[in-house]
Amino acid sequence: MLKEIVLDTETTGISVKDGHRIVEIGCIELENLIPTKNKFHCYLNPERKVSEKAFEVHGYDDEFLSGQKKFKEIGEKFLEFIEGKRLIIHNAEFDLAHLNNELNIFGKHKIKNEIIDTLVLARDKFPGSPVSLDALCKRFRIDNSKRIQHTALIDCDLLAKVYINLIDQKEPMLNFQNNIEEQSETINSNVAYFKKIVKPSKEEISNHKEYLKQSLKKNFFN
Repeated sequence: MLKEIVLDTETTGISVKDGHRIVEIGCIELENLIPTKNKFHCYLNPERKVSEKAFEVHGYDDEFLSGQKKFKEIGEKFLEFIEGKRLIIHNAEFDLAHLNNELNIFGKHKIKNEIIDTLVLARDKFPGSPVSLDALCKRFRIDNSKRIQHTALIDCDLLAKVYINLIDQKEPMLNFQNNIEEQSETINSNVAYFKKIVKPSKEEISNHKEYLKQSLKKNFFN
């Protein structure tokens, strides 16, 4: 059975080059494209101040975060949770940069999992259209009313539904390879994860279509 992890992070700011750190990690497990009850979630003490713009996005202030665990305290548990599983991330370059920075500080190797970047998939499917998470929720009629601010677990839940819809909309059989090779020419060649994007199998497609009919009918078809 294919297991995937839908992953999202919140941070103190945009760039690791400016010393910004992760303040929240959220992960939801999918098994054959169906969400399981397995989740990983934690708030983190970034050991620095949150920028004003980041605070406006997620609402986590310095006082709250100062009482949370540091990445080194949860790093091993996080790595165990994602081990051997494909990662589903929206704008993967951002999250991976921050995660790999934390792992480097922690004395660990960079993430080597297979990656599917839903931002790339959405741009390929809907060229020229807005492809933010909110825009994709609107396109697929997914209820995002709880997303008053960006929080990792809420974003993961929404991204899981967006991902399933993106896969369902792919025709005829999710042949990403040529598209990914074209994308990689316009993206920093050092970002190796784009080369690892793979297509779901026929069994996965069948399972997720049945899941859509039975479990997500309200969100996707009303």
